[in-house]
Amino acid sequence: MGPARRRDALRLRGGGSPPLLRLFPGRFSAFPLFLLALLLGFASLLWLQLSCSGEGPSPGGQHRGVPRQPCPPPAPPQPPQEEPAWGPHRLALLVPFRERFEELLAFVPYMHRFLSKKRIRHHIFILNQVDHFRFNRASLINVGFLESGNDTDYIAMHDVDLLPLNEHLDYSFPEAGPFHVASPELHPLYHYKTYVGGILLLTKQHYELCNGMSNRFWGWGREDDEFYRRIKGAGLQVRRPSGITTGYETFQHLHDPAWRKRDQKRIAAQKQEQFKVDREGGLNNVRYRIESRTDLSVAGAPCTVLNILLDCDTNETPWCTFG
Repeated sequence: MGPARRRDALRLRGGGSPPLLRLFPGRFSAFPLFLLALLLGFASLLWLQLSCSGEGPSPGGQHRGVPRQPCPPPAPPQPPQEEPAWGPHRLALLVPFRERFEELLAFVPYMHRFLSKKRIRHHIFILNQVDHFRFNRASLINVGFLESGNDTDYIAMHDVDLLPLNEHLDYSFPEAGPFHVASPELHPLYHYKTYVGGILLLTKQHYELCNGMSNRFWGWGREDDEFYRRIKGAGLQVRRPSGITTGYETFQHLHDPAWRKRDQKRIAAQKQEQFKVDREGGLNNVRYRIESRTDLSVAGAPCTVLNILLDCDTNETPWCTFG
């Protein structure tokens, strides 16, 4: 069989070069094929971006005005992993909580990224009150302090509805004394000079020196004002941020008072008691039981949820219930 007849036989049996390879004249090499695949991939990505953003032709020949499917949102940047080089101190972020899950879902991942970016070693504790008494923010912070473990050496008393927006805010170890992050000139709502609520940092040694917070404040408000007097009585000086120029835009306040009303009722003797200094109670007499302790992740951010059952002596503080 001659050369021409052998070539004809190969074509009949399906031999020879595949059709795609016959696009390239002369001796075949892998480079043109790689270049073609690269161009096709780039064109596909460009078409996908234009179809998502609405700048290109509608997929499938759809008419103008028909809503497109939104592009998948980009994944949030992952915070850096903790390293020993971040320093010897570790923060226990204590978050008093009850039935505010929308705020919690925003708070935990935001604060984890914020603190990690600042290289603050931290552990977030959600202090979830699950009993049937009125909310007691101060007692929950006392419990969080006692349950935070020996691997943390300072605390942040942190409201779940307050997010720091200014990256220059300081969350580092407050060796010189209590550091009020949400100071009156920066907080969006509270501007009186003795205010120490919202976000307050203390070393564990200083918190013990104050005997923690009073357990007598059931319902919303006044426990921070009483704690300010404890700080002064312990000979400590409250420090506040300097050089922050964002004013009342320094924080985002997530709370909507029209949708979630606060328990501000004052019952019986509570009206008079709320202005007194509790010189006996605090860390030494908080009564509670941990119903459960769960380590979980919220959008990739780790935290520990403590389900807490507080106890109340109705002879001492009958205003812990509405009954």
